[in-house]
Amino acid sequence: MFTGIVTDIGEITSLKQVAQGQLHRMRIACDYDQTTIADGASIACNGVCLTVVASGTADGKTWFDVDAAAETLGMTTAKHWGQGGRLNLERALKIGDELGGHIVAGHADGIATIVKRDDLPDMARFELRTTRELARFIAAKGSVTLDGVSLTVNTVDDVSFSVLIIPHTLSVTTLGGWKAGSEVNIEVDLMARYAARLSEMK
Repeated sequence: MFTGIVTDIGEITSLKQVAQGQLHRMRIACDYDQTTIADGASIACNGVCLTVVASGTADGKTWFDVDAAAETLGMTTAKHWGQGGRLNLERALKIGDELGGHIVAGHADGIATIVKRDDLPDMARFELRTTRELARFIAAKGSVTLDGVSLTVNTVDDVSFSVLIIPHTLSVTTLGGWKAGSEVNIEVDLMARYAARLSEMK
């Protein structure tokens, strides 16, 4: 489990396609303490929970290797990731940690497309569009995770919604580089999903 609070930005230093393109092995450089990263640990990369298969240090940086399998490549923006790409990173939540964002599983539900970017003084407002299936779980003032970042939904209009990004978030995540036409990973709020399921069962 995660909270949607990004703790580092990683860089993909190598990417190799294996298993006839159905599996991508990636090496990601970061500033985490390598001694705290165990094989089998979960790290959210742009909102996608990936399992560490190896780690080490090189040139003063920590690196870890992860595999993105066919389902992840089919459902998320991982299919577009390449060497030099930057990713929002978050370590798995520990019992007793502060829940600074909201409960995030790290299981991206799909992709949202940025329709419009409005730059404001020190902030940015984004309008995004997603599928009708996912849009039904998005509500004004509710939570949504975009590229691994916990955000509050400002407005909703059918399958479109907007978020306002504060200066701190723009500076410590990759969101500052978002532009119209970009695709981002989206995970809807677990509570909204359970509420919808309970309503369907009545």
